[in-house]
Amino acid sequence: MPIATINPATGQVLKTYDPMSDEQVDAAIERADLAFGQLRGTTVAQRGQWLTAAADLLEAERDETARLMTTEMGKTYAAAKAEVTKCATACRFYAANAERMLADEPADAAAVSAKRAFVRYQPLGPVLAVMPWNFPLWQVMRFAAPALMAGNVGLLKHASNVPQTALYLEDLFRRAGFPEGAFSTLLVGSDAVDRILADPRVRAATLTGSEGAGRSIAQSAGRELKKTVLELGGSDPFVVMPSADLDQAAEVATTARCQNNGQSCIAAKRFIVHTDVFDAFAEKFAARMSALRVGDPMDENTDVGPLATDRGRDEVHEQVQDAVDNGATILCGGEKPTGDGWYYPPTVVTDLRPGMRMWAEEVFGPVAGLYRVSSYEEAIEVANGTSFGLGSNAWTTDPAEQERFATDLDAGNVFINGMTTSYPDLPFGGVKNSGYGRELSAVGMREFCNTKTVWIGEGQAGAGAGAHAE
Repeated sequence: MPIATINPATGQVLKTYDPMSDEQVDAAIERADLAFGQLRGTTVAQRGQWLTAAADLLEAERDETARLMTTEMGKTYAAAKAEVTKCATACRFYAANAERMLADEPADAAAVSAKRAFVRYQPLGPVLAVMPWNFPLWQVMRFAAPALMAGNVGLLKHASNVPQTALYLEDLFRRAGFPEGAFSTLLVGSDAVDRILADPRVRAATLTGSEGAGRSIAQSAGRELKKTVLELGGSDPFVVMPSADLDQAAEVATTARCQNNGQSCIAAKRFIVHTDVFDAFAEKFAARMSALRVGDPMDENTDVGPLATDRGRDEVHEQVQDAVDNGATILCGGEKPTGDGWYYPPTVVTDLRPGMRMWAEEVFGPVAGLYRVSSYEEAIEVANGTSFGLGSNAWTTDPAEQERFATDLDAGNVFINGMTTSYPDLPFGGVKNSGYGRELSAVGMREFCNTKTVWIGEGQAGAGAGAHAE
């Protein structure tokens, strides 16, 4: 795939870039290694000042940066502006809280026969971040903000269709005051990742992307014995039980399915509805999906913009057609538009069953699958009956059911009576084929830290030895 900005609303190629040579990549890694030596020696307070400066720049440049994202990958301008603001919020969150998150944690010294014992969190070094195009600023920031605050440095291999956003991020951290090389963008293809990971100066990797990409980078990093955090695909369930407020559930379901033009790993994709309210919910949901306005993402009246790539739209339509060819019913949408731009209408498909692609695959576009169930137990069976386990939603006003869903849904995130989203305050990640490790919160910051045990004795001869020595 060429490294280029191609406007999804028109299909027009706006800017292209030559991939970096091996020599240029090596120079960037060398700069990162030198920057790590500098950054790890700075105080958390100093890093916080730089990260706050980055937040100030993001807020000052919000409109221009949002326009760039919309041009590169097609999200609505309103959504792009909200993404920039969210990134600034995350920067301020970590600038304010990192000192507490990274503080030494005292242990019971007497229990381990020590004068003093504690856990210290220290940075690992340069971390390779392989990031996707769908949230081109936020996906990077939720790694970069905690990693930089912990004293790590970042090497970004961004998706090839958002190169200008990738370069903006490098420039952002440089202008905020971080040492030269603390955050570098590598304009390379996916074929360069193995070589970068093999470099001994690169100490870890994080990836947000497809299941296949996750398996590939995990294999490469495993060969080099390097830590990885993977946030992969999702086919998130959205369960609606009889006690739910159907109007609210249908309204949130529409947003949850069509956020970011339907291109979100944590977008609700499988709508599992109890038979007692299935028909009523389906009617309300299809009506709301049909009413969404599809069009120019820069138009403030647009609800759903184009998909990011022509191939991505073809894939979505092929999944819908496969369902229809095998007996599924379309309640709205389902027609691939003609004309310029990679648009696809909000679509609701029902009568799904095993064997259809939509039953087992993630659909990365504004397409919702409706599933009818007759009990709580069947709802859980369908919800968990996928290889993915990223986000999940359940709608019920029954407190006992809420507690059961919190336990029984096999996912990294459970949202009850609300839409799955990410917050700097809460850990984010998945289970099963949706990946491992966590981003955000103190948990995410510590993923790329050496959790170091420190034991200090009295300094007397023989201290510390005994029956429990390993």
